[in-house]
Amino acid sequence: MYNDIKGKWIADSGNGKYKNPILFSDYSDPDIIRVGKDFFMVSSSFTYFPGVPVLHSTDLVNWKIISYAVEKMPLDKYSTPKHGMGVWAPSIRYHDNKFWVYFGDPDEGIFMANTENPFGKWNDTVCVARSKGWIDTCPFWDDDGNAYLIRGVAKSRIGYKSKLFLHKMTADGTQLLDDGVLVFDGRINHPTLEGPKMYKRNGYYYIFAPAGGVQTGWQMAARSKNIYGPYEHRVVMWQGNSPVNGPHQGGLIDLDNGESWFVHFQDLEGYGRITHLQPAKWTDDDWIEMGVDTNNDHIGEPVLEYAKPKGLISEIIPPVDSDDFKGGKLSLQWQWQAYPKDSFYDFTENGIKLYALPYEGDNISDASNVLCELMKRPNFDVTTKINLGLNENDSCGLVITGGSYYGIRIENGSAKQVSFDLKKDERTSEIVIAEKKINTDSVYLRLRVSYLCNVDCYISEDGINFEKIGDTLKYEVSRKSWVGGKIGIFAVNSNGKNNGGYAEFEYINVE
Repeated sequence: MYNDIKGKWIADSGNGKYKNPILFSDYSDPDIIRVGKDFFMVSSSFTYFPGVPVLHSTDLVNWKIISYAVEKMPLDKYSTPKHGMGVWAPSIRYHDNKFWVYFGDPDEGIFMANTENPFGKWNDTVCVARSKGWIDTCPFWDDDGNAYLIRGVAKSRIGYKSKLFLHKMTADGTQLLDDGVLVFDGRINHPTLEGPKMYKRNGYYYIFAPAGGVQTGWQMAARSKNIYGPYEHRVVMWQGNSPVNGPHQGGLIDLDNGESWFVHFQDLEGYGRITHLQPAKWTDDDWIEMGVDTNNDHIGEPVLEYAKPKGLISEIIPPVDSDDFKGGKLSLQWQWQAYPKDSFYDFTENGIKLYALPYEGDNISDASNVLCELMKRPNFDVTTKINLGLNENDSCGLVITGGSYYGIRIENGSAKQVSFDLKKDERTSEIVIAEKKINTDSVYLRLRVSYLCNVDCYISEDGINFEKIGDTLKYEVSRKSWVGGKIGIFAVNSNGKNNGGYAEFEYINVE
């Protein structure tokens, strides 16, 4: 289904067509807007910070990360990892000459950040409403000046799901004015209804929302002449005969030339929820169709290849995942497992020095100072050179991580293949699968990831001859963390002390 082109996943075929996914990365729960000739996309980030990645495109196919909307939240709890919490399903809108991002934290409430320049720094994140179980938020400013916010609910927090609520909101977007009115109940026809987006067209209010679950679901559209309903509804996209499972949860774009496009995710096991682009069109009776209607039933199926949007131009943008850490600051590809701190690292002439800091817990899923980046292709080798400055009880390594992790830990003169499974309802310990003694102050580590997210571990003392350690492991997403695998590097101390140890990573090379 998927191809590696010259070692990189390229969605732009260069012949007037594109292929899905447009982003082979875990940009889950995407939402999208158009401002003039520019397109902007945001996605979930959970406990990883900076949070809410903001991507930019001029053709809907080639995308580049330009900023993060959330540096920190007005909460202290994310100073340490809280897997599965944090930023859920953000939405982005342009209103009053500002870009607005809203998202729900399932345990804390609804939050917002805005900016006049999405390429620069966003204003501090503020809390719009304290709540529990309110998620998947989308603001809506109506033509009459009234402001609203539609949202879903998390059964894991409040015991029920599949209901959508509409709130009145202050015009400045900083506060909800009520507890919400139930505008759509999907429990019968659209179970696990979530992720709503609201639009207005030709006098109709539209709610686009996914249902059926992330792995097997479909996309629903509902409409009404009254914002509070009642709403008529229909399924507008499903998997059908396509290999793209669960096509839903995303955002719609209308172009000036009459074309419409829908961005959504596909759950692809260890890679997380990767990003697809589907053609869409409005019918004469004001319903939307997404994908390609192969059965003449107004229910579309996802495309794997299609003609690019007309009149839109961009250079081909390959994924950015290698790094030599020479720029004097972290590239935008990197996030931490919790709020970042300057004490986590320094730059050196050779690369980046990660300090072996203490953390609470018995595995690196509990460590804040794990530096991570999204995987961006189905098959790759990631290699790093580490100059070791470890002291007692210090360790460092290279892993594929997302709460659960697989990879190599260097500790006490040994390279260990390790595995940790982040269980939903219980704690487990890191498992050492294989071990090899090392006799050098510098070591080369390599992880080989192959479709579907099988991970092999290698070590070298000269950077030329690599020896495999242990078994092949299949990375699987934990439903506790809700994220796909990421490339992660770390240096930590396991006994609660800072002994001055470090690991200097000269580069991350992905090919």
